[in-house]
Amino acid sequence: MPLTRISLRKGKPAAYRKAIRDGLYAAMRETYTVPEGDRFMLVSEHDPEDFDYGPDYFGIHRSDDLVIIQLTVSNTRSFAQKQALFRRIVELLGESPGVRPEDVFINLVEVVKENWSFGYGDAQYADPVPQES
Repeated sequence: MPLTRISLRKGKPAAYRKAIRDGLYAAMRETYTVPEGDRFMLVSEHDPEDFDYGPDYFGIHRSDDLVIIQLTVSNTRSFAQKQALFRRIVELLGESPGVRPEDVFINLVEVVKENWSFGYGDAQYADPVPQES
């Protein structure tokens, strides 16, 4: 946890996409208490005709370099942690690979802890179920 989905228009080099993943992971480690190695990230690239967005929604002037980030996380963090995460993501992606703050769109999806299985079909984050006597 988190599961990170990154969507952008086709055409960016592998190093650009890696810089986005690295920046997101660093921001999560710094502000969101994400453990070392908890890195599950998917990048989806889209043809221009399949990448539609509001270029001026909320008065924010986006470009075709828009990066849409969706993080699915456990619902265990405060609003302050969420705000710190959003700000740090924008800072780090601005540094590398040079994404403008206006072109960083973040959506946080919160789920309960027992909705995760990292393998073996077990719900690793779930509280143990008490055994009946």
